Amino acid sequence: METKIVHVRDIVQDKKAITAAAQMLIAGELVAMPTETVYGLAANGMDELAVKRLYEAKQRPGYKAFSLQVPDVSMVNDIAQQVPDMAWRLFEKFCPGPITIVLPKNNNVPSVVTGGKKTVGIRIPANDIALEVLKAVGVPLAVPSANISAHPSPTSAQMVYDDMQGLIPLILDGGPCNLGIESTIVDCTGDEPVIIRQGAISEKKILDCINNKD
Repeated sequence: METKIVHVRDIVQDKKAITAAAQMLIAGELVAMPTETVYGLAANGMDELAVKRLYEAKQRPGYKAFSLQVPDVSMVNDIAQQVPDMAWRLFEKFCPGPITIVLPKNNNVPSVVTGGKKTVGIRIPANDIALEVLKAVGVPLAVPSANISAHPSPTSAQMVYDDMQGLIPLILDGGPCNLGIESTIVDCTGDEPVIIRQGAISEKKILDCINNKD
């Protein structure tokens, strides 16, 4: 497979590239794209075959869940069975931004996305290119980091290419990532929030937001 890099610097001037990427995703292909944290490898999160291709390309065990990215909070209720107040506070305060919020999943979310778990991580990236792709696709995208599992997370298109050349058809090159560190993952399925992964947003900021101290 040939891996093509397409440079995207302006979401208006480069709209054709974004539209083409969205069409590939709708058709079940994989596309690497920038976010504010690291480059992500996107697949149609509602397409089981596309998600299986994602596992294969990353050489990732099937029991490890993928989170879903959406363009805004209006899509959260489509994939989450329930959204407690603390989760809405986090969405309102930090989204779009480097946070992934874990909630009980709706039945329409394929179990292959969540590794068989009854929960799903939801993220709204703070990157114009990623948001435009998400809007154009119109469905949640499964978006882990764009690297082979256990390899360093990529912060540039070239890093993605070096690691995944021949495994994916398209990389949208939006320049270097702003943060270079993964999102903070917060489990909001219980009575209290649980930090599953420390990331770009500190635990203190998470708890202050939930406790109305910020």
